[in-house]
Amino acid sequence: MTAELKSTTEGSTMVLTLSNPSLRNALDPAIYAAGVEALNGAENSADIRSVVIVGEGPWFCAGGSLQRLQANRQQPASVQAESIEGLHNWIDAIRTFPKPVIAAVEGAAAGAGFSLALACDLVVAARDAVFAASYINVGLSPDGGMSWHLAQALPRQLATEWLMGGERIAAPRLHAAGLVNELADTGQALSAALRLAAHLDGKAPNALASIKDLLNEARGNALSTQLAQERDQFVRNLHHPNAGIGIEAFLAKQKPRYA
Repeated sequence: MTAELKSTTEGSTMVLTLSNPSLRNALDPAIYAAGVEALNGAENSADIRSVVIVGEGPWFCAGGSLQRLQANRQQPASVQAESIEGLHNWIDAIRTFPKPVIAAVEGAAAGAGFSLALACDLVVAARDAVFAASYINVGLSPDGGMSWHLAQALPRQLATEWLMGGERIAAPRLHAAGLVNELADTGQALSAALRLAAHLDGKAPNALASIKDLLNEARGNALSTQLAQERDQFVRNLHHPNAGIGIEAFLAKQKPRYA
């Protein structure tokens, strides 16, 4: 069965489903390209206010196909480099996408599947889901931004343990470490993610985009630079029509309906 990225909608949320069930939803360059294309389309659609990424069936994503990686060892190094660039383009597209992206994880997120989940703004995982930085188990180092995301979120010693050990990490441990936002019953990760998405869909899209942009820049900025960016974003959002809608609704004790 050919790997593909399926796109459907639930209300104002676009659901991207990793579909390669015979290989536990392993990723390939076609999926990377489809992911970038889907986000580009959703960015320009006023009807889409959030995105959920989920795996088909009982698995989220096993990462890259080892069969494909083995075959690429017989090819020039540029072949694998180009493939990783495709993955990284998708990771970057998720991080810079101006709307919330939520991972709904069932079963396991391993290798690049773990990287993909980490790139999302929010993660909902089944309580029995597991995550693994499994590159080291086949003599490889991470890609997909995993080393960056773990280094940003965790103490160095813990990030080192997870990357060098390659052991399975239970979802509750990631939840305790702040990398999973919500734990769900088995089989309910997508439903929980859609509820979270629907909650965010009711927020002002321009303010959500500003928050995502500020968070992306914060760790690399000096405080003075971040303060200036917060000022500029605040002023821009105050003069956006949604601020008027929000303030008036709050004062009238009504639910706002943002544009």
